[in-house]
Amino acid sequence: MNRSSRLRTNLATIELDVGAERAFLGVEKSARGYAWRERLPPHLRPLGTAISQRHGLPDLMGRVLAARGVQLDDVPTFLDPTLKALMPDPSSLRDMEKAAARLSDAIQAKQNVAIFGDYDVDGACSSALMKRFLEHHDTPARIYIPDRIFEGYGPNAAAIETLVNEGARLIVTVDCGTTSHEPLAVARRLGADVVIIDHHQADERLPEVQAVVNPNRQDDISGQGMLCAAGVVFLVLVATARELRRRGYYAATREPDLLALLDLVALATVADVVPLVGLNRAYVKKGLTVMRARENVGLTALADAAGLTVPPTPYHLGYILGPRINAGGRIGNAALGATLLSTSDPVEAQRIAELLNRLNKERKDIETLVLEEALALADRQVSDDPTRALLIVASETWHKGVVGLVASRLVERFRRPACVIAWEETAFGTGSLRSVPGVDLGAAIRAAVTAGLLAKGGGHAMAAGLTVARDGLAALEQFMLTHLGQAAQGVGDTAHLDIDATIVASGATRELMDLIERVSPFGQGNSEARFALPAHRVKFGKLIGESHIRVILEGGDGCRLDGVAFRAAGQPLGDLLMSASGMPLHVAGHLRLDTWGGRERIELQIEDAADPRAQ
Repeated sequence: MNRSSRLRTNLATIELDVGAERAFLGVEKSARGYAWRERLPPHLRPLGTAISQRHGLPDLMGRVLAARGVQLDDVPTFLDPTLKALMPDPSSLRDMEKAAARLSDAIQAKQNVAIFGDYDVDGACSSALMKRFLEHHDTPARIYIPDRIFEGYGPNAAAIETLVNEGARLIVTVDCGTTSHEPLAVARRLGADVVIIDHHQADERLPEVQAVVNPNRQDDISGQGMLCAAGVVFLVLVATARELRRRGYYAATREPDLLALLDLVALATVADVVPLVGLNRAYVKKGLTVMRARENVGLTALADAAGLTVPPTPYHLGYILGPRINAGGRIGNAALGATLLSTSDPVEAQRIAELLNRLNKERKDIETLVLEEALALADRQVSDDPTRALLIVASETWHKGVVGLVASRLVERFRRPACVIAWEETAFGTGSLRSVPGVDLGAAIRAAVTAGLLAKGGGHAMAAGLTVARDGLAALEQFMLTHLGQAAQGVGDTAHLDIDATIVASGATRELMDLIERVSPFGQGNSEARFALPAHRVKFGKLIGESHIRVILEGGDGCRLDGVAFRAAGQPLGDLLMSASGMPLHVAGHLRLDTWGGRERIELQIEDAADPRAQ
C-alpha cells in the first residue's frame, strides 16, 4: 500500500457535500460557543483534488493547501520556501538605496551610530540585527531602548538629544520612528542624520530624514507590507552589504554571514504575529534551522533558562522565548532583550537570560491579577450591551506593562476588539488594543489622533496602542464605538471554528505529522491544521498544574490518543471534558509531537469540544 493509500485509510476525512453555512459534524454551538465549519469551501474542493493529483500528494494535503489559498503552480514554493525564490530585490522598497548608502558611509567613516529601538521582541531583534552588522564592520554602535513606563513608545526629544550629545552622527530607528516628526527634527537641528526602518502604518506626511524604509508607507509599492521590522532590517542589511561590495569595501575584509542572523528575524516574525506568507515563511523556515545550531549565545542562554530542550518550533518562539524577551520591557529594564540578543559574552548572556526568566514569572503573576479584574469589567459591559463593538476597561491599579496581554485575553474570551488602559499618576493613561479579523484598529486609532481625542496613538489593524487623558475617555469611547460599530457588529455572535478534516485516534501517526510539518511554519495567515475527532470517548480526565486538563481519547476501534486542554480548568471546555465520564464527545484541536522524557508521542492540543447529543 502506498503512502497516499495508507493515509486515506487512517484518516476519516469527511466530505460534507454542503455549503459553508452548514455545521461540521453538526456542531452549531460547542463548549466554547463556536459553530464548527469546514475550512475548505465547496468551490475550492476541485483545487484540492488537482493539487493532490499534479504534485503527488495525499488527498488530505491537497485539501489543507487549497484551504490556505495555495494555488496549483505555487505548491512547490509553499512547501519549500527559500530566500532565493521569495526574497525581492531590496531596492524595490522606497528609500532603500538612500538608507544603504548612508549606512555604508557610516561604516566606511567609522562614525558613531545610535540604534533607537522599540521595547518588544521585534524591536529587540531589529536592534540586535543592526548592532551585530555594524560590529562586524568595526563600526561603533549602541542600542537605546526607551523605558515604556517613563518614556512611552518611539523616539522622544530628550533621548535623541542625549544620543547626539554622546557623539552619534547617525541615528537608526528600528520598529519605530515613522510618525515621530518632532523628536527626529531635534536630531536634524543638532546635526545628526536619521534613517528610519519600520513597518507600522504611515500617514502621507513622513519625517524629514535621510531615508524612511517602511513597506507600509503610502508611496511604497514593493508589496512587502506583511514584514515585521526585523524582516525589513534584514533587507536593509542585504542592500547595505551589496552597496559596500560595489564600493570595493570587502576587498580587504570578509563579508558578513547574513544568513546566520536569520534566527533573530524568525523570532521577531513569529512574535510580532505578522502573516506567515511569502518571504516571512522563508525567514522562519531558514531561521529555525539557524536557531537549532545554537550559535547566538543570547538565544541559547534564554532557551536554557526556559528549560527548552527540544529543537525550537514557531510555538516555542511565540510562547516560550518571545514572552521572556518582552518581560524586560513590560516590568523590568526595557533594554534587556536587545542586550541579550546582541551580546557575544556567554556569562553576560546567562545572567540576562536568568533575569528575564524571573521577570517573566513576575509578569505572569501580575497578568493573572489584572486579567481577573478586567474580565469582570468586560463581562458587565457585554451583559449591558451584547452587541457592543469594543470593550474598554481601565484601572489605576493595573501595571501598564501587561495591558496588551490582557487585551488579547479579552478578545479570546469575548471574540470582539478590546482596549485595556492603565491610569498613571498623571492625568493620562496608557492603553493597548487588540482586534479580530476584519476590524482595523490601527485606522480607528489614527482617526482618533486626527480628531484630537488622543495624546498619542498608532499601530496595526490587529494591534494598537494609545495615550489618553482621563477626562477624555468618555469621548474616545463614543468615537471608537461609532467608528468600529459597523465593522465589528455581530462578530461575537458569528464566531466559528474552522476544521480541516476529521481523523480517528489511530490516524494520528508519525506519517501524518510529517505531512503537517511540510505545511509549516504556522501562524498568522497560515493557520495550523485543525482536526476533529468525532464521537471519541473521553477518559481519565485530570487536572495538571493549576489550570490545564489532560484526558485520553478513545476511538470506536479502541485506539487511544492523549489530549491536553490548556487553561481550560474552570471554563466550559474544561467542565465538559472533566464531566464526560467515558461518554463520546466531538473533540477538535491541533496535533503535537511530544518528546517529554525522551519518549516520542503524539497528542492532541484540544481547542474545543462538543456533546453530539446537544446538537
